Amino acid sequence: MTLTDFDLVLFGSTGDLAMRKLIPAMLARDTAKDFPATARIICVGRNNWSQEEFIRTLNLHAKPHIKVTCLAAGTWEKFCARIQYVALDATDATTYGPLIAALRTDPAISRVFYLATPSQIFSKICQNLASHNLATAHSRVVLEKPLGNDLQSAKHINNKVSQVFSESQIYRIDHYLGKETVQNLLALRFGNVLFEPLWRREWISDVQITIAEQLGVGSRMEYYDNSGALRDMLQNHLLQLLCIVAMEPPVSIEPDAVRDAKLQVLQSLKRYTPTMLAKNVVRGQYRAGHIEGVPVPGYRDEENAPNDSTTETFVALKAEINNWRWAGVPFYLRTGKRMTQSLAEIVVRFKNIPHSIFAQSTNSFQPNCLVIRLQPDEGLRMHLMAKTPGDGMRLKPTELELDFRASFKTPRMEAYERLLLDVLRGQLTLFMRRDELEAAWEWVEPILEYWEQEDSDPIPYTAGTWGPAAASALVGRDGLQWREEALPED
Repeated sequence: MTLTDFDLVLFGSTGDLAMRKLIPAMLARDTAKDFPATARIICVGRNNWSQEEFIRTLNLHAKPHIKVTCLAAGTWEKFCARIQYVALDATDATTYGPLIAALRTDPAISRVFYLATPSQIFSKICQNLASHNLATAHSRVVLEKPLGNDLQSAKHINNKVSQVFSESQIYRIDHYLGKETVQNLLALRFGNVLFEPLWRREWISDVQITIAEQLGVGSRMEYYDNSGALRDMLQNHLLQLLCIVAMEPPVSIEPDAVRDAKLQVLQSLKRYTPTMLAKNVVRGQYRAGHIEGVPVPGYRDEENAPNDSTTETFVALKAEINNWRWAGVPFYLRTGKRMTQSLAEIVVRFKNIPHSIFAQSTNSFQPNCLVIRLQPDEGLRMHLMAKTPGDGMRLKPTELELDFRASFKTPRMEAYERLLLDVLRGQLTLFMRRDELEAAWEWVEPILEYWEQEDSDPIPYTAGTWGPAAASALVGRDGLQWREEALPED
């Protein structure tokens, strides 16, 4: 689908997200010739820099994150020629003059306002755009996560933004939905007849969703200490992945059909009581340890960290979905920093065979397991039992694997590249709707309230491990293990 001409206004253009992800994604799509020749990128920042100073900043902080294939002779210079830097205070409407002058007035040109800023100023930016009549019927606004820090703040931001933009103009972004494997999960479930009859409580034992990071907080301490793992990762990324796994087949791939199906999952999640929270939610905070043999500091020893911080860097919980398809199937969600590996994966474990016709007992059989790996290597892996070569009928675990890199030779798009194109095309399927976002906040809010009332420290865990032992006990009570404990060779 050919893109129409656009002005893309990037607020927060000097920030970490813009430099590491957004600018490289824009260059990649420009290099692929997706952008019209006259399309422009207007980068907004507080610093009173000249155009040349901003380009030097891009060279220093964005260029190192760009794919080598996008740096052929002349491509960087051509891309930078699209960029215009505008200095203003996003929260002060009186400083918007340079942006007004930079935007083209042709109504046929789409305007995309990308807010890569703290969500606390989303509403103010939108109000300032409205005060200068910059938000037109052809405009779109992109809101980065996390949107708010609780249900009340999320509703407040949504109310303010919706005074300027209609729901069809608002793109609430979760970059995990742009990952190739997540979309292949949709294809796996709804493009094949094989799995649908088995995708239910009669055949599935449990589902595990893990997003683990080896990195610590780094330079994000100011943001992270006021957010924590629950707000930063679980409320958005992990719950969105849960929705894709658990949703009923939508009537089509159209935006509202898919988002209606995801909303039903969020509304069906069993609500926590205080007793359930104490038993089913684990929070932790990393202490000093080693990552791949290199010593790393504890969270409270990181630069600019409060020495008495109770912010969680790890969350594991057990969720249940109260509907006919999933009743009784536990969904285990886990995320943490400074863990053994960096990975993101969904594990769908099927029930064991009811009876063995072989000499081996069923206890020696590993249940069939579908592993959907989002990173670092995107792919699908099916764990099966198969006969070992040679005499006799002895079975052992084996794997069927679909490696996307090996199977599909076409160049892969990063998540932000795909989502950027969807914004420019006006395609909302992979973006959260307001009711979906607020349903997610409504479900996690009792956890936040419980932690605040409990007023206790997170459980310490050593950097370079898989988190607190309590997380293993969480699944162990159901006679299960996290996948990395059951299959350490992975």
